[in-house]
Amino acid sequence: MLAEVMISVMVVLLLLGFPMMIPLIAGSFVAFFIYMPIPPEIMVQQMLGGIRPAALVAVPMFILAADIITKGHSADRLIDMVMRYVGHLRGGLGVTAAASCTLFGAVSGSTQATVVAIGSPLRPRMLEAGYKDSFTLALIVNASDIAMLIPPSIAMIIYGVISGTSIAELFVAGVGPGLLILVLFATYCVFYAWRNDIPTLEKASWSERLTATREALWPLGFPVIVVGGIYGGIFSPTEAAAVCVAYAFILEFIIFRSLKWMDLFEIAKSTGLITAVVFILVGAGNAFSWSISFNQIPQEILGGLGLDQAGPTMVLVAISIAFFIGCMFVDPIVVILVLVPIFAPIVEAAAIDPVLVGVIITLQVAIGSATPPFGCDIFTAIAIFKRPYIDVVKGTPPFVVMLLGVSVALILFPQIALFLPQLAFGE
Repeated sequence: MLAEVMISVMVVLLLLGFPMMIPLIAGSFVAFFIYMPIPPEIMVQQMLGGIRPAALVAVPMFILAADIITKGHSADRLIDMVMRYVGHLRGGLGVTAAASCTLFGAVSGSTQATVVAIGSPLRPRMLEAGYKDSFTLALIVNASDIAMLIPPSIAMIIYGVISGTSIAELFVAGVGPGLLILVLFATYCVFYAWRNDIPTLEKASWSERLTATREALWPLGFPVIVVGGIYGGIFSPTEAAAVCVAYAFILEFIIFRSLKWMDLFEIAKSTGLITAVVFILVGAGNAFSWSISFNQIPQEILGGLGLDQAGPTMVLVAISIAFFIGCMFVDPIVVILVLVPIFAPIVEAAAIDPVLVGVIITLQVAIGSATPPFGCDIFTAIAIFKRPYIDVVKGTPPFVVMLLGVSVALILFPQIALFLPQLAFGE
């Protein structure tokens, strides 16, 4: 009965247009004050407890670093470097877009920042070269998903905090699937260009390539800091976030001089607003998770579906479907906050590696973020490129099929994600 009431309240509030934090708090309110004989201050304690983990300190710092480099010149330098090497090949511009999204994802950790930073300069070039706008928009939107898998990843931080999984291991585990997606997208870009007879660009000289590489070395320091620092045991993910902020500041304000001191106010305001939303969601989500766990709602739901006795493969399939569908309609962070506690009992019962679960969840979150009807990256592209909804989603299906194929591969071959963590941490 409680589960039905909570879901009904949340759905009604969502349909009325309230932001997701309100339905989460309202659902918790129903559980705490109507069905549970618990003092009201417990709800406040649970909300505060949700934002207390030290690992969450990394979230605003990675957001700040992403804001700084998005407004600077890092993206342009990365694009120029990739284009010098592959731009002359058949489908080279498409491959450049996919590879640049991957590299910038390793710099920013944000899918929406990647859409803006990579899509804005590359889309006009691809249209001029003969690519259809539907293909170009779909490629940019879906390739930005790689940013959620390649560290740093805010989605992985949130999952790690909720599930108690090592964030360092999650970061390293996302590299393999991210690179696999890049290879698939690049292959499809070559096929598309060949089938549509897209002309190639002039081949760059080796001196031009070396110059572009030299100019891109500074931005390429970000993945070295995050992955190399964590892999080498030099610092933790939280410390890596702090170093990234300092590095981004030095890069854009001092070395490139692409930003002025007066830009700091706008950057700080943007970071503060995004961080506030994330932390309110995390606090509300923690109270919601505690209330449903206290009332054993996950066991009730999963028992009704027969998943409490399912094997690892079926559990991973169920998780993939639930998160994929959820992120097509709701903000990814909210889906993680709500569904991870629900699936936690069966993940533990099935003895599945939580790092593998985290990578699969992050991938589904990324896919859902770029999938109709309400994927958040779709609306970012609509706002940035000023194109109608149907134009943005028209070319999406082939990319979604490839992403879902990677999901299946991860379930069947977990070592795609687990090989690097096992190598790095000796497990």
